[in-house]
Amino acid sequence: MSARDVRDGFDLVACGIRGHVTYAPTEADLAGRLSVEAPRGTAWRCLRCGDYVLGEPHGSGPADQAPMVLRGAALRDLVILRVLAVERLLRGVILIALAAGIWWFQGQRAHLQSTVESYVPLLQPIADRLGVTIGDLPMMHRIESVLNAGTSTILGIGLFVLALGALELVEAIGLWSGKRWGEYVAVVATSIFIPFEVYELIDRITFLRVAALVVNVFLVVYLVWTKRLFGVRGGLAAREAQLHGRSLIEIERSAGPVGSDQESVRGGSAAR
Repeated sequence: MSARDVRDGFDLVACGIRGHVTYAPTEADLAGRLSVEAPRGTAWRCLRCGDYVLGEPHGSGPADQAPMVLRGAALRDLVILRVLAVERLLRGVILIALAAGIWWFQGQRAHLQSTVESYVPLLQPIADRLGVTIGDLPMMHRIESVLNAGTSTILGIGLFVLALGALELVEAIGLWSGKRWGEYVAVVATSIFIPFEVYELIDRITFLRVAALVVNVFLVVYLVWTKRLFGVRGGLAAREAQLHGRSLIEIERSAGPVGSDQESVRGGSAAR
């Protein structure tokens, strides 16, 4: 097997940012597959990108104790989850800011009502020339209903919005860290609101509503299918076996004779 065969664009980018990860297994045959003698010393194969790296390995010990390094499809999955985590983080921050605005409004409601009552008469002469009665405008009815809402109603809405924002932040943390509990939280919380988003689309179709629904449906389907949640495709056991089987050490365990890429390393092409 060639080092080139197991490379992936995400692997190379990750190694460029975070550095290579090398490991020297105590099993002699496996150590021989993961290392090569180059003119400038021993080069060890990176467990993420597959390149040979000169110098002492970052760790050593039995192969079963080697660090689990995400690579290939598993690494791409983590990148996608982190993109979704950023989207959840932004939503959470917006919702918390909205909750703060609702509570600010509650504290300033009397002042705002006084302001509206002061300015409406001043605008009425202009409205009369246009043949409009300000008090009959739908916007004024909405403003009045909000200003006249009960204190418990305003505070309840604020608490509800705050809870949604906190839930979005919890989702963001779980998705960013790649934790399984975060994946479950994201699926359950997102699924709850999909029916409401569909109802909103039935009422009125807008680009933002369609985009939100598409993102949320994608998130649920993607997580359930690729992460094998709720027992789908074998559940947790199959997921762990999949991750373990993608490790470079497991690949080399099942490989044939050492490939020709090691010969090129011996000629001096190992990474520094």
